[in-house]
Amino acid sequence: MIEFKKVSKSYGDTTVIDEETFTVQTGEFFVLVGPSGGGKTTTLKMINRLVDPSSGQILLDGVDISTIPLRQLRLEMGYVLQQIALFPNMTVGQNIVLIPEMKGWDKDKRTAKAKELLETVGLDPSTYFDRYPSELSGGEQQRIGILRAIIANPKVLLMDEPFSALDPITRAQLQDVTVDLHNKLNITIIFVTHDINEALYLADRICVVQDGRIAQIGSPDDIENHPANQFVSDLFTHTHRRRKA
Repeated sequence: MIEFKKVSKSYGDTTVIDEETFTVQTGEFFVLVGPSGGGKTTTLKMINRLVDPSSGQILLDGVDISTIPLRQLRLEMGYVLQQIALFPNMTVGQNIVLIPEMKGWDKDKRTAKAKELLETVGLDPSTYFDRYPSELSGGEQQRIGILRAIIANPKVLLMDEPFSALDPITRAQLQDVTVDLHNKLNITIIFVTHDINEALYLADRICVVQDGRIAQIGSPDDIENHPANQFVSDLFTHTHRRRKA
């Protein structure tokens, strides 16, 4: 479980995050949504201390994250970016097993797990394991980025607009892959997007962020049917929601 307790972030006289308070339950798919520049990515980065809050507390399973050694904290969290950042000189297999290797898993264990995960996302290990990132499509590269982030069974998976650079068909496919992985692994996912339809499709709960403040938190149905204010109502007007299978 992740708890934000009156968390703020300022840069000089500019307040980016203003006393955010919310809880993400273990195993939840929690989506932060709102216009660009509203503070979504800053909120996400504070969870693994890429950004430290100016005030307030962030707790992971009841422990203040500022007291957890930084390397230990980050090894307990997967992180998927829009910029996939696979190592170009390493094969798909070598990219995926990077964190397990750092954690000291033996070679057979990490190789077997990587091949199992490749099959889970529809990539044949005999075809893809020894390929290089330059030989993959954008969608295939992002699948590898997700597998690299989850292979070591992190407590939390952080995803920062991971599909926004992809074409609509590939994006929809990867949304389905992510939902399927979430259901199979019961992993806690915190996902940032400015795409309202994506938020409605993926989320167990949506956190609407407006100018560094939380405008509303609720299920997709709650937010669509009972917006807290005009900003939320306008944001969720003219959506075209897919429904999870």
